[in-house]
Amino acid sequence: MQESPRPTTVFRPVRAGNAFEETVERLLQAVKLGLVVDKLPPERELAAQLGISRVTLREAIRALAEAGYLQVRRGRYGGAFVTYTPPPPRQEDLRRAVADMGTGHLADALTFRLAVECGAAQVLATAEPAGGWRETLRRRLAEVNSASPEDYRRLDTAFHLSIAELTGSESLAAACADARLRVTDLLNAIPVLQRNIEHAAVQHEAIVAAILAGDPEAARRAVTEHLEGTAALLRGFLA
Repeated sequence: MQESPRPTTVFRPVRAGNAFEETVERLLQAVKLGLVVDKLPPERELAAQLGISRVTLREAIRALAEAGYLQVRRGRYGGAFVTYTPPPPRQEDLRRAVADMGTGHLADALTFRLAVECGAAQVLATAEPAGGWRETLRRRLAEVNSASPEDYRRLDTAFHLSIAELTGSESLAAACADARLRVTDLLNAIPVLQRNIEHAAVQHEAIVAAILAGDPEAARRAVTEHLEGTAALLRGFLA
């Protein structure tokens, strides 16, 4: 299994007024997006990243353990381990998720995702972030394009979020993570078909090529084509 990205996008300081609720939200986001696949970071480190007390963190972890997302193990090799696994794709789950969301909210979620992901690609195509961002982007591309169907959704998420993260904008990265979370249950309800993986791989290559070429308009077009294809796939399974 390929390495998961460190979930710095979601493990950022929470607001003091709703520390418990926001901590639960951040942890759940990291788990459902596949940013944490084994166990949460050490308690001291995670509390510092979120800017909360260890007591608040323990309460949030306990809530997610009771909900079945985490399992807390004590001892030298203990920690908060991820127990959540996405359910197998079923059409009735997709219909239920859309019904719970509402068609208006679905359209809003897809539009929001299109806007923030196009924006992230355009920013990265025109910026020159510090560090080896080009190598990181190429690595994420190689990982998703060589992923097995079982690991595809997680690595696809990592690829898309890495574009926003590499811009260096925490707000943009957070917006892209939020946009992805809005549709993750819908995507998980769609079977991962090899033909779709191969088609998406070509589109991923086009996105990265445009970014590395410093062409923001080509990057926008490539992301638009890719996400419109995903929206069409959703509509096809709902028909």
